[in-house]
Order: sequence, then C-alpha cells, then structure tokens
Amino acid sequence: MTEETNSGPDVPPDHIAINPKSEFFDAEKLRRGIGIRFKGTVRNNVEEYCISEGWVRVQAGKTLDRRGNPLTIKLNGPVEAWYEDLGEDAPVAK
Repeated sequence: MTEETNSGPDVPPDHIAINPKSEFFDAEKLRRGIGIRFKGTVRNNVEEYCISEGWVRVQAGKTLDRRGNPLTIKLNGPVEAWYEDLGEDAPVAK
C-alpha cells in the first residue's frame, strides 16, 4: 500500500455501506473485498464508512434496534480504504 490516491477504478468509493437497504450499498464493489484502516488500525467490523467526512459505523455489540437491525455507533477519525483483491501494493483512498 505504497501508492496514495483518491480516485480511479482500483480505488474504493468514498462512501459505502454493507446494508442492502442503504443508498450507498454496492454489491459489486463489496464482492471485491474492501480493507479499512481507521485511526491506523485495520478494522474488519465496519458496517459503513465515509472517507471524506472521516467516520465509520460499527456494530454496538449484539444490540438490535426496534426493527431488528444491528445497532451501530459512529466513530470519527481518519479513514483509509483499499481493495483487498489487489494485494499488498493496492492504491489507498484517504
């Protein structure tokens, strides 16, 4: 992950969610696998992220909202994303 970039076909979108009901859901891009680094730590429990606004949403334990969906909390900080299928030197969106 030596190259830093913010756009292009090999860079994940600025905002994406794993919930199919969200307007930011994109199954094709999610199938490729998106790696997320939040505050310098690689995270694998991110439900949604926005690079430009600097936040991620993660599940708050096993708690569910009134509709039966996982309850999420929004964490603010620097976010980096990359496609995992491109290997170690994948372009990183910051």
